[in-house]
Parts: sequence; C-alpha cells; structure tokens
Amino acid sequence: MPVAACCRRRCNGGRTILRARLIDGRHFLLPMPDERRSLMKVALVHYWLVGMRGGEKVLESFCRLYPQADIFTLVAEPANLSETIRRHSITTSFLQKIGGRRHYQKMLPLMPYALESLDLTDYDLVISSEAGPAKGVVTRPDSLHVCYCHSPIRYIWDLESQYRAASGPITRLAMSLFGPGLRQWDVTTAARVDAFIANSEYVARRIEKFYRRESTVINPPVELGRFAPSDTLDEAYLCAGQITPYKKIELAIEAFNRMGRRLDIIGDGAGEALKRLAGPTIRFLGPVSDTQMEWHLARCRALVFPGVEDFGIVPLEAMASGRPVLAFCRGGARETVVDGKTGLLFHEQTADAIIDAVQRFEAGAVDGTAEDYRSHVSRFGRELFESRIKAFIDERLARAGRWGRDGAGREDGSSEAI
Repeated sequence: MPVAACCRRRCNGGRTILRARLIDGRHFLLPMPDERRSLMKVALVHYWLVGMRGGEKVLESFCRLYPQADIFTLVAEPANLSETIRRHSITTSFLQKIGGRRHYQKMLPLMPYALESLDLTDYDLVISSEAGPAKGVVTRPDSLHVCYCHSPIRYIWDLESQYRAASGPITRLAMSLFGPGLRQWDVTTAARVDAFIANSEYVARRIEKFYRRESTVINPPVELGRFAPSDTLDEAYLCAGQITPYKKIELAIEAFNRMGRRLDIIGDGAGEALKRLAGPTIRFLGPVSDTQMEWHLARCRALVFPGVEDFGIVPLEAMASGRPVLAFCRGGARETVVDGKTGLLFHEQTADAIIDAVQRFEAGAVDGTAEDYRSHVSRFGRELFESRIKAFIDERLARAGRWGRDGAGREDGSSEAI
C-alpha cells in the first residue's frame, strides 16, 4: 500500500501556495486550492471578439474562473460583448488598426503574424480558445498553454471545399495561394500547446487527424436557467444559428418548400441567393436578441439541424426549452441528440432525409417529454463545465510543475517539502 504524508511550502510573504504529498518516497507538489488563481498571471486568447456566440460563452466561463485574467484577441468590438468579458482588459492585434473590426474575415493570411505579435511573456497560464486562429501565440517556456479547441480551423481543413464553393473568384484564388502555408503554420503551432481540450468527441478525432495530438473532451456549457418550456406551441419548425455554407440551410428550405410546412430561420448571414430559394412558408427572421431566441426555441414545433457541427449549442438550447431536435447524424449531434427520445437523427444529408424525419416525428417517433429533454441537457450545465475546466487546468499545473516563475511544483523526486 502506498505511504502518504502531507506538508506545506510557503513563499510570497508567507502565504501557503503549495502542498507536498509524499507517496511511496516521492514528493508531489500541488497548488493549494483556495489561493492558486489569484497568484498567477493569466492570459485568455480568443480568435476575435465581434459578437456573442457559443465560443464567447465559453470565454465567459474562463473569465469567471480567472477574474484577474487579461484577454488577447485579433480584433474586438466591445459594444457587442457581454459585461462579463468587457470588465477584463482586452488587448487587440495590429489588425484592429487596419480595418479588422469590419473586414477581419478577409485578413486570414495576416493572422499568423498578428497572433505572434501579441506579447505574452508576463503570463504563467495561457488559455487559448480556438475556432479561428488563437493557439499560434508565442508563450514563455515555463508557462502552461492550454488550448480549448472548438474546432480546427474549418475553412483551411475539412470544410475548405464547401467554403470555396460558396466564395467568389478572388476569394477562391486567395484560398489556393494561402491555404497550403496556413495549414503548415496551423500544424506547426499545435506544438506550442501543452494540452488540448476538445469540445466534443468529433473535434477530438479531428485534432488527432490534423495535429496528431491527443485531447481531453469537455463539452461546452449551456445556460440552462435561460430556457424553459412554453405552454403555447407554434406550427413552425425552426433553424437557428449563424448561417454559413456547412450549416446546409438550403436543404431545410428545399424540404419545407416541398412539404408546404412553415419554417422560421434565425441567424445572420443569409445571402440573396439563399433567400430566393424560399417559398411562401419560409421566413428569414435575421439575427434576434437572446430573449427572442428563447421565445422561438420554446414555441417551435421542433428544431431542424441539417449541418455537421463540431458540437452544437443550439440543439441543447432547444432541448432545454422542452423541444425536440431533428438532426443529421454526424458531428456533435450524435453526442447530444438521443434518437427517438430527445429527437430524431437522419442519416443522409439530403432534403428527402429531412422530409422523412419530419414525417416520422409527426407520426409519433419521438416518445420523450419536455421533462426528458431538460433532464438530458442537465449534464451540459455551466457549473459542471467550469468545475471540469478548473480540475483539468489545476491538474496540468501540478503535473507540469509550471507554477509561477520560480518553477515551484515540479513533480519529481528532487522537490523539497518544507
């Protein structure tokens, strides 16, 4: 049986910051739980801050866990951010000064230079939040860099062809010219990360495929308290979220045109070509407030989710609102929708498959209740997410021995217990 004993190390004016645990003759120095965050300099790196979507909700949790943290980002539009994020110091890159707030999506070839220009030498812990470029920052050799990966950059990896098909000739030329170099840089910068967290099993497989790195899956949070079932239901189905090529909204439009059923589409990014596909039963509502989104989620007949998402917060928000989800059976939906219980999964990404799912749903193929949906979603709550993130990072700090600039916390036999 292992023999264990504990003692404490004091520094920084006598404050206890480490405890030493002796197990089988070896000392393991771990940060003390109540004081460790306030003693570190923490940097949060987010790709861009121009609105509040799923990635920014994760950033809010990081802000709550590390209230002393400074935020670094390529570009920012503070007026579009929550108070939780705005109360932190926000440093932007040089892209902010050359029109990046409005045209950041056209500046992808400059983003590696912009990220590497951010000075993080003062920081003991760096947490990057990656869906656009973020993990490519340069950190101190003795710092801990944890990357929470929402997705490897979609438009230079597996979804490049979809973005290319939806782009004009100049953009397609730019993708051909800069894509190979950006992929090489993206793979190279994966080596700058000490530990990856993936937001889903689907993303974990993509991290391993593109970067050849292992990752730990911690699903992103849902603000369960925001959502509640409604006693009043509408006849309309719902699609919701930022409208991009991989969301495949055009398939839902085709399906509901053919069925003559109502479909409301919420989200920014609908172009004129997409709107021209819509028949009289399709409504584009554009971007809406949080309150309006909650209203539509609670009253829709079901959420229709035809794309392949890395994880997908909106389906969980629908279930938290007491409504089922009809989703394509790939990506994060396979991890969040229970077929026949909280919704239906269709196995082909076609309008015919969506029509079949709607018909099966209306015939009673989903036997769950609003309470079942909400019970299922409870394991994705914010408090659980933050406790898992906290435990993961604390364990990594202790394991790597990167606790402040003096190198305290090494996990080897030479560590001194005082």
